[in-house]
Amino acid sequence: MSPASRSAPGGLRSAREELFVALQTVLPQHPLSRFMQALTRLPAGALTTLAVRAFVRAYGVELDEAAASSPQAYRTFNAFFTRALRADARPLDPRPAALLAPADGHISEIGRLDGDRMLQAKGRHFDVGTLLGGDPNLAATFAGGAFATIYLAPRDYHRVHMPLTGTLRDMRHVPGRLFSVNAVTAARVPRLYARNERVVCLFDTAAGPLAVVLVGAIFVGGIETVWHGPVTPPRGARLHRIPPPHQPPQLERGAELGRFNMGSTVILLLPPGRVSWLAERTARAPVRMGEALGLLTGIHSQAQAG
Repeated sequence: MSPASRSAPGGLRSAREELFVALQTVLPQHPLSRFMQALTRLPAGALTTLAVRAFVRAYGVELDEAAASSPQAYRTFNAFFTRALRADARPLDPRPAALLAPADGHISEIGRLDGDRMLQAKGRHFDVGTLLGGDPNLAATFAGGAFATIYLAPRDYHRVHMPLTGTLRDMRHVPGRLFSVNAVTAARVPRLYARNERVVCLFDTAAGPLAVVLVGAIFVGGIETVWHGPVTPPRGARLHRIPPPHQPPQLERGAELGRFNMGSTVILLLPPGRVSWLAERTARAPVRMGEALGLLTGIHSQAQAG
């Protein structure tokens, strides 16, 4: 076999990936996502049940973990996609110092910030300040700190939970594009997470400030939080800061924070010296909500335990 023949499959794969990304740049991302939002909320009876069954088979969804395990239980496809799980389906790591995974999925990247630069994929970094909406003071809070990026595939449970107990301090909706957030796009689209539409939630915790960033993606018809309800859509052209309720909610460790109405990505940010990531939590490793991503360090873990 010639060297050219041996390299052909890789070259074909690369060409397909480039085409996949190129198509996303020209597609009307927001209109397509609005259409998908409307479509997935149609109560279509037997057609909805058929669509749920087909999706479960195609993606290997573990529907027996759901609170409602029958496809007929879902009035709309979005109700299935945002399904609740049985109370015992995701036990929380019992260690008081454990920082919990906020969602089911695969770890895209995890580690330390290089100053205010965050690793997106091999060879690609982006500015955390841009991710957080362009606030330099907020970016300085997390400079040199810890980050974890978790990708939720279509088969995954799509609710997002608290990594540790916290009180909401601030929330902001940052408008942007709606590129796919899978591994192919993350490797090829510069500043992907800082370009896509996102909702930034900031909490005060025993480990200091915590940012939970819910990143939108193509066909994500909405991002919701438990205290506000739907945040997107509607979508504006400028950053929208959403003040907490009169009584800012305190959410317990493992409590539901929000949900995606289709699949996407969650990013966690903590200041320096607050968490040590577990050795087995590496890029591309699977993780489930409630499992430990890392252990809070020093006095912060003691405060969490107390």
